[in-house]
Amino acid sequence: MPSLAQLLLLLCVWASVDASWGPGVRYTPDWASLDSRPLPAWFDEAKFGIFLHWGVFSVPGFRSEWFWWHWQGEHDAACLAFMKQNYPPGFSYPEFAPQFRAEFFDPESWTELFEAAGAKYVVLTTKHHEGFTNWGSPVSWNWNSVDTGPHRDLVGDLGAALRKRNLRYGLYHSLFEWFHPLYLSDKKAGFKTQDFVRSKTLPELYDLVQRYKPDLIWSDGEWEAPDSYWNSTDFLAWLYNHSPVKDTVVVNDRWGAGCACKHGGYYNCEDKYTPGKLPGHKWEKCTSVDTHSWGYRRDMRLSELLDLPTIIRDLVQTVSLGGNYLLNVGPTAEGTIPVVFEERLRGVGAWLRVNGDAIYSSRPWHVQSENSTVPIWYTSRDSLVYAIFFQWPAENKLELTTPKTSPATNVTMLGSPKPLKWTPLGVTGLSVLLPSPGPPSPTAPPAWTVRLQGVA
Repeated sequence: MPSLAQLLLLLCVWASVDASWGPGVRYTPDWASLDSRPLPAWFDEAKFGIFLHWGVFSVPGFRSEWFWWHWQGEHDAACLAFMKQNYPPGFSYPEFAPQFRAEFFDPESWTELFEAAGAKYVVLTTKHHEGFTNWGSPVSWNWNSVDTGPHRDLVGDLGAALRKRNLRYGLYHSLFEWFHPLYLSDKKAGFKTQDFVRSKTLPELYDLVQRYKPDLIWSDGEWEAPDSYWNSTDFLAWLYNHSPVKDTVVVNDRWGAGCACKHGGYYNCEDKYTPGKLPGHKWEKCTSVDTHSWGYRRDMRLSELLDLPTIIRDLVQTVSLGGNYLLNVGPTAEGTIPVVFEERLRGVGAWLRVNGDAIYSSRPWHVQSENSTVPIWYTSRDSLVYAIFFQWPAENKLELTTPKTSPATNVTMLGSPKPLKWTPLGVTGLSVLLPSPGPPSPTAPPAWTVRLQGVA
């Protein structure tokens, strides 16, 4: 049962919500109204963000951020063996928390890296399904980063550093917790009771918004119960109408079973989601450099990580199809970002410094891709069209069959101011003579961009 302090906090939260509710509310707590809210423009313009899965699960650093569930929920053989070989009998998961010290966590250096990577927003896990909060949640006594482990407000410290560099700040928050007794009790009751939601989930969401004023809320952990159990529509109506970020905040689509790809702000649909064609709704692809995990793994291998060309190709295809690309890295329990992750992020940034005009604030073109001499992915911005390719064509001749040229057509390559020679292919299309790239090199860029002006 909630403590007296928790009940008093709940009363204060609900009082503040009720007091702010009044005439002139624009959005009502139903999906028809909430889904009509326009998406704040900054999100579509940003295109590229960084995801951070960080928590107590970073201490064992084994299997994935779902380690506790794999170990004691599924009784996974590999996890059982790992614990037997490395920890004394009776060792419990909460005993990992004091080892989550984040002693090398330097939010300024993290933020410098994210800016160098070309990211426009960063999303941090404030609480994963294990329930441990990376800030001093008043309803997570002694299971938070202020009471134990780092003994600091990780959410607040990173947010302060990000805002110095004008990077948008997103907060990931899991609605549920695997082993919380109130959640298990509600689940046993078929989610007809809401003790967990009223004493844990909603107080945390209101606290995060009022305390940190996030630009984005990345909700998760919704799939076992309907949105009516989570009171999602009530929370979102308050968020859009009365919260301190009501005009700027962006949310995803994970607010209850069946909501994904249907209700909310932008759509995640599912992890690593990639549509086959241009969707009719703004979406985001979240994926991880470590293909086996979102959280840090101490036993990860180089062959299990996305290489830079794959990341760039994924980013380009996502943006061409109208999506944002949210790339995850898992920090260590000590508060460092593994060097191999840093190398990938700085590589993305180096490419974006040359080719960013084709990515940031771009829009899908009327054709997203073609495959003539080499595969091409298109984006557009204002009157400009960008053709991005990952393979250098034979004889330095790039054929684009879709654009319609005009007497005003001008072609350049991003990174070089000199106009490129081109000839029409017919009614539509053109052949572009590219500058020689020289012999293949490990340091060659993973993709190139041709900018077209005066085409249709």
